[in-house]
Amino acid sequence: MTAILTAARRNFHNDLTEKHTLALSPEGIASNADKGQRTSVGAALSIAKALSAETIPKKLDGQKAGKQFEEAVEGFLSETFPLFQSLRPGDWSIENVGGSRAEYQISRYEPYRHLADLASAIANDRNLASVLGNSYEISPDILILRKPEPDSIINRDHDLVDSESGRYAVIRMANQERPLVHAIVSCKWTLRSDRAQNARSEALNVIRNRKGRTPHIAVVTGEPSPSRLASLALGTGDIDTVYHFALPELISGVKETENDEAIGMLNTLVSGKRLRDISDLPLDLAI
Repeated sequence: MTAILTAARRNFHNDLTEKHTLALSPEGIASNADKGQRTSVGAALSIAKALSAETIPKKLDGQKAGKQFEEAVEGFLSETFPLFQSLRPGDWSIENVGGSRAEYQISRYEPYRHLADLASAIANDRNLASVLGNSYEISPDILILRKPEPDSIINRDHDLVDSESGRYAVIRMANQERPLVHAIVSCKWTLRSDRAQNARSEALNVIRNRKGRTPHIAVVTGEPSPSRLASLALGTGDIDTVYHFALPELISGVKETENDEAIGMLNTLVSGKRLRDISDLPLDLAI
């Protein structure tokens, strides 16, 4: 019997191939490959074949591919994470807000509600804007939210809270009704130019601007180049972990390139616990 997580991973990959987010060109170049980098082309081709990607006349433009990748990741998380009640009970929702960057989505939730007032103040004060710049901006792709709990749930097994204690805790619905940001997931179909740096900068903004516990901060990517993955995954202090959309397939593909440097770098990322598979993400979010 196939586990739900295994089936969801398969559904995730089917979504990417059926919508041609992952596809092959008539020349045999995968849609997530950098055609100017031999290792990228070889590894990406191996992944595409393993996942039964189709050949199409022209790959999707970057914006559409990125949007579809976000939607696929959201679908995978919605299908899996809320079911892990044995590890992380709660009333969960997963929201893809990547297409709503004009609105300051994260300020609708704890512990970032104060950022709406800050954004308004900056919009009306050029001096303030020059001092703070974009150090407060957070534009995530996917938010994993937990609704606050009523006292009936909190007190289900023991009389834990009453009107005299716990009066400021945000997890308690009696105190406030806004959902809490449990995790922020950034989706990068590929890692070109400054995308790795953008993800790091946003992660630091998430950490600096919170008024409460730091949410999980994860990046999911389809990048096939170990060196580019390393530009984002190596180091600590900002992003929790980077998750590859098909890590076992990537490992096999990189081995096939016989590029010792790429093989060594990928091994460093995996053994150093900086790179994991998409199927690991729901479990890590339950910590």
